[in-house]
Amino acid sequence: MKFTTTLVRWLCLGAFLLVIDSLHADTVPRQPNILLIVADDLGFADVGFNGGKTVPTPNLDRLAATGINLAGFHAAPICSPTRAGLMTGRWPLRFGMMRAVVPPWSSYGLPSTEQTLPELLGSAGYAPRGIMGKWHLGHARYEFLPLQNGFTEFYGHYNGAIDYFTHEREGELDWHRGTRTVDEKGYSTDLLAAEAAQFISKAGSATPWFLYLPFNAPHSPYEAKDEDLKKYLQIKGPQRRAYAAMVDSLDQAVGRVISAVEARADATNTLVLFFSDNGGILRVGSSNGPMRGEKLTVYEGGTHVCATIRWPAGGLTGGQRFEGLVGYIDVLPTLLAAARARIPENLDGIDFLSALRGETPTPHRPWFSYIHQSERAQASVQEGPWKLVVHGEPFETIDGATNRLELYDLNADPSERKNVASEHPEVTARLHIQLRNFGKLQKPGVSAYSEGRKDFHAPTRWIIEPDAQTLRD
Repeated sequence: MKFTTTLVRWLCLGAFLLVIDSLHADTVPRQPNILLIVADDLGFADVGFNGGKTVPTPNLDRLAATGINLAGFHAAPICSPTRAGLMTGRWPLRFGMMRAVVPPWSSYGLPSTEQTLPELLGSAGYAPRGIMGKWHLGHARYEFLPLQNGFTEFYGHYNGAIDYFTHEREGELDWHRGTRTVDEKGYSTDLLAAEAAQFISKAGSATPWFLYLPFNAPHSPYEAKDEDLKKYLQIKGPQRRAYAAMVDSLDQAVGRVISAVEARADATNTLVLFFSDNGGILRVGSSNGPMRGEKLTVYEGGTHVCATIRWPAGGLTGGQRFEGLVGYIDVLPTLLAAARARIPENLDGIDFLSALRGETPTPHRPWFSYIHQSERAQASVQEGPWKLVVHGEPFETIDGATNRLELYDLNADPSERKNVASEHPEVTARLHIQLRNFGKLQKPGVSAYSEGRKDFHAPTRWIIEPDAQTLRD
């Protein structure tokens, strides 16, 4: 009798837990599909949702209006470091990829010791994991390529600054499907959008999918289609006119990809994150709004970028504006949290989902930027309202006679016009120590942009073969 009573109690408890679990399943969405779109050199105010007026961007504006405008999002001041950080959730300084871009003649690439976003999502059940677009994280060795770093599909190019129509870099075709170089006619922005839309349309519903769509637009060379150029005849200067047309084309492409998402039955459970890899270039007509600086600088115009996120089933909707300081190294932990995947313990980035939902404040931490693409380096650290900018050798313990130190109060001076370093020497000193400590993380890797350029000849059709060790492995 006692055994029977106990059994009944356990059965009732089990039934109760099943009911609770089913209720929980109704409120917590299953793992979302994830679409990560990255623009190349798009300025903060080139988009309508940040006040842009020159080029209509209705598709990006609608994404922000139905999602959340990440108004405080930061990238690196140049593209390869941003891509390295979003792929790993770690400061690229830790593995030699924060100094500069990976040029065609570089022998360096993303180390195989780093865990990547697609690898971690694959372990969490994401079966199709595609990249359509610009890789720019190394190509000198087979192990650096996308399919060796967690992706199951690749369509696009290894290098930056390819020709939009011929798809060449350094005189060789850099356009690939998987590991094969392919000859395809068409404007690269359109080709990438079409491939991405097809990937989304054909993906099944049994498992979630992940698609990384890093457009090369509107990066140089400034080349646009005639039908888009005709819309901007009033803009003087061929580069500025082409740039406007390229932004227009990019927005159209994003619209086609989002339409493919919205045609699916699980559209509301698709997380879409969009941002630019760095600030825009002013001389070609890009706008970073009221912020100082541009790409290749650590001022806000170089690192404070346009961004938006939407996930209706996850509560990220409504056209809100989120001012929290988050950025590229936070992409991996945030997307892993949404996917209910394992989050590694060695990350520098944070999961900001709960902050987006208003459940917790944005975590307080210093934010670092660094670039040493040419002879002179520059770096910055922001903590709260204070931002220290250092020109010269920012990680060395040398005084202002060699390094130029600039301190800004971003609350009072968001355009970084008034250097108050002499008025707040204690803040300046404290932040400079933080920056030098950050510099201790630096590992050898990508060198100055011009190093290795002399006598470089691109591999035929940018075909990268596995070496003997890779074949054995």
